[in-house]
Amino acid sequence: MAITDWPADERPREKLLSRGAQALSDAELLALFLRVGIRGHSAVDLARSLIARFGSITRLCHARADEFSAVPGMGLAKYAQLQAVMELARRALNEELVTRDLFDSPTAVRDWLRLRLGHLPHETFCILLLDAQNRLIDAVDLFRGTLTQTSVYPREVVKLALSHNAASVILAHNHPSGAAEPSHADELLTRALKDALALIDVRVLDHFIVPAHGRPLSFAERGLL
Repeated sequence: MAITDWPADERPREKLLSRGAQALSDAELLALFLRVGIRGHSAVDLARSLIARFGSITRLCHARADEFSAVPGMGLAKYAQLQAVMELARRALNEELVTRDLFDSPTAVRDWLRLRLGHLPHETFCILLLDAQNRLIDAVDLFRGTLTQTSVYPREVVKLALSHNAASVILAHNHPSGAAEPSHADELLTRALKDALALIDVRVLDHFIVPAHGRPLSFAERGLL
């Protein structure tokens, strides 16, 4: 049955307008993005099959262009639109971090880190540089590859903090394997960077590990700082 034949209050667009976006299921939200289905399948049917194929909304949004385009009814145009939506979400969260005390919006920090790092197939070390009011000055990806105490150079982190006149920093890196638990190397690296930055009176407020899927782990919450 076509969506236009559904009761008005059950159609995704009308439901969103009357009840708010939070009232829609993942498939209904995705259906609004897709706009149309394919022969024999409504946009909601197609959305459900996409989520089932990739396993989750997160994996769908972070799929490669060739994986996405291989799905019947999809293509590079839709892929480009989806990536544009993802980038808008990143930029909206970035604006929030720039204008607000990060400790007033811890969920926004985690969401932003997931959007920035969660989909990457390689390990990336990122540093968030903050001013005296805990607002974001800049976020810089410093290193790529397996992180160890010797691959992430404290002097480079110190130079970056000084060049931005940062009062504090938040460290973050991803675990593409999916595990969020910190390794011994992660703990040694955090300690080394904390000691190096203390010499220039810059505080390390937290270190987040961002898994491929799931909630980023906070060193501060674990008592590891």
